Amino acid sequence: MSFCNFFGGEVYKDHFKPGMYVCSQCNHPLFSSRSKFAHSSPWPAFTDTIREDSVTKMMESLTAFKVLCGKCGNGLGHEFVNDGPKEGVSRF
Repeated sequence: MSFCNFFGGEVYKDHFKPGMYVCSQCNHPLFSSRSKFAHSSPWPAFTDTIREDSVTKMMESLTAFKVLCGKCGNGLGHEFVNDGPKEGVSRF
């Protein structure tokens, strides 16, 4: 996983095989395939991280956090509050 690719070519959006998603820079565990869900955005979507320290979050707005790898600081995109598959669930 690395920062969002705005120009297409995102290979993990429609990838739903069981497994773990890790940082593309340091292999730090980030997300489990169990928390992955189909979403209309052009990027993969997850409801939760593997561990609390899997990522570091910095508030950008009341509804969005910038998300970085918890180990090396690689940019991963955003967490969107209350934009998950169920009410009250966030989307990474």
